[in-house]
Amino acid sequence: MNQMSPVTVSVNGRAYAWPRVPAIAICLDGCEPAYLDEAIKAGLMPALVKIKEKGTVRFAHSVIPSFTNPNNLSIATGRPPAVHGICGNYLYNPETGEEVMMNDPKFLRAPTIFQGFYDAGAKVAVVTAKDKLRALLGKGLKFDDGRALCFSAEKSDTTTKAEHGIDNASKHFGLAVPEVYSAELSEFVFAAGVQLLKEFRPDVMYLTTTDFVQHKYAPGVPQANAFYEMFDKYLAQLDALGAAIVVTADHGMKPKHHADGSPNVVYVQDLLDEWLGKDAARVILPITDPYVVHHGALGSFATAYLPKGADREAVMEKLRKVEDITLVLGREEGCACFELPEDRMGDIVLVSGENKTIGTSAHRHNLAALDEPLRSHGGLTEQRVPFIVNRVMKELPDAPVLRNFDAFYYAVTAAAQVG
Repeated sequence: MNQMSPVTVSVNGRAYAWPRVPAIAICLDGCEPAYLDEAIKAGLMPALVKIKEKGTVRFAHSVIPSFTNPNNLSIATGRPPAVHGICGNYLYNPETGEEVMMNDPKFLRAPTIFQGFYDAGAKVAVVTAKDKLRALLGKGLKFDDGRALCFSAEKSDTTTKAEHGIDNASKHFGLAVPEVYSAELSEFVFAAGVQLLKEFRPDVMYLTTTDFVQHKYAPGVPQANAFYEMFDKYLAQLDALGAAIVVTADHGMKPKHHADGSPNVVYVQDLLDEWLGKDAARVILPITDPYVVHHGALGSFATAYLPKGADREAVMEKLRKVEDITLVLGREEGCACFELPEDRMGDIVLVSGENKTIGTSAHRHNLAALDEPLRSHGGLTEQRVPFIVNRVMKELPDAPVLRNFDAFYYAVTAAAQVG
């Protein structure tokens, strides 16, 4: 800490300590806790074993819906979606009838922790696997003074100093642009993170991956173990470079298929069409994003907009009788329960069980690209995620009090205690 550094930085009503060493939060997309357990059991994660022994091991709860965008922005802002506004990957505007991606920074209603530290004079680095998050995570950063970097592995060869803080990140780091549906997309994030820690030495750094591997492979299978073995090697390097690190996830991952491997889906739009008339209601699946090959836009959370005059309670009672629809709430109760913005949710909030997904209409989901039995997320059964700090944190709570969006609070707290 230099003499001009503040003692704390306030962001969204939370006070964050000023780090004496780099503070890093790592979001392992889709990291069901069993993935780490199985890889450790196979002897493939010696660095994580050492970190768990010397540091602090907890579990945290993600936000619901347990999807990528809501949780990444919760980690980035330190607050739930009711504060920052990003309640899914996808948004429906009932006034215009449009369904749009929530990738545009205009949808973000709160400043990020990155912006807060940057404005206070810190050096900040954000590396994401997919470009869909990059603009949201980088909102409020300026790239003209060499103190901020924000780019994706997916489009690393098109970065510029003006927009990302670095020209052609792929060339700069000597890393080929990975295929978007690959484990290598996440490896790029880790490899770039290690190099940034060496040459840029950010005060605050966020590394967030893709869950391509987790959607395809169960914990303990060779492909999944290989992914975590790869991560462990980079984790060892980040730890050895003296950073304070929190490892967490945006959500877990569960099998969502029948015994024969076919997807286990309830098509709620088809049910509402039958009960209320074709297209009278509108089911929105917030998991929907540009990368649906590995999940077919099927997850365990949905919201439904009903036509004016519909008997909401009657519809909800019918939905509660559907097998493996485990929670049906009205907008008000659902948003209060899950800390969601009411103006971006439908009349009804639905959550399905551990092995069930919610779809719209059968004909609207292209499942031909699913080359493995469906694994997905979005519900309460994917809410429990790892929370591991490479420092001793005696006062660290456990889930459900501990949330994954506490990652930077404890990362900078640990970083402030060093030195």
